[in-house]
Amino acid sequence: MSQWTTVCQLDDILPATGVCALLGNEQIAIFRPRNDEQVFAISNIDPFFKASVLSRGIIAEHQNELWVASPLKKQRFRLRDGLCMEDESHSVAHFAARVQDGRVQIKA
Repeated sequence: MSQWTTVCQLDDILPATGVCALLGNEQIAIFRPRNDEQVFAISNIDPFFKASVLSRGIIAEHQNELWVASPLKKQRFRLRDGLCMEDESHSVAHFAARVQDGRVQIKA
């Protein structure tokens, strides 16, 4: 059964940025696109280079969807589900994320 795990405070994530959290053995990139309580969580591993960098990517909006561009070669991953815009076979895992009482929680 899955459960919600607190990984940080919402205030630990500046709007328009991401942070990395370790959940078990998995690195998770958590993004706060705006100055509100909406957060997204995807794998932090860039599948093209096997590097732990997605949390440092640039958040952008394209066709009414939020994406993060990898800081390495700029492949884009949709925040709501981890889909890779350039190559669906390189999509990343996504995780349910929420803010509860000012704390960011991930469903593991």
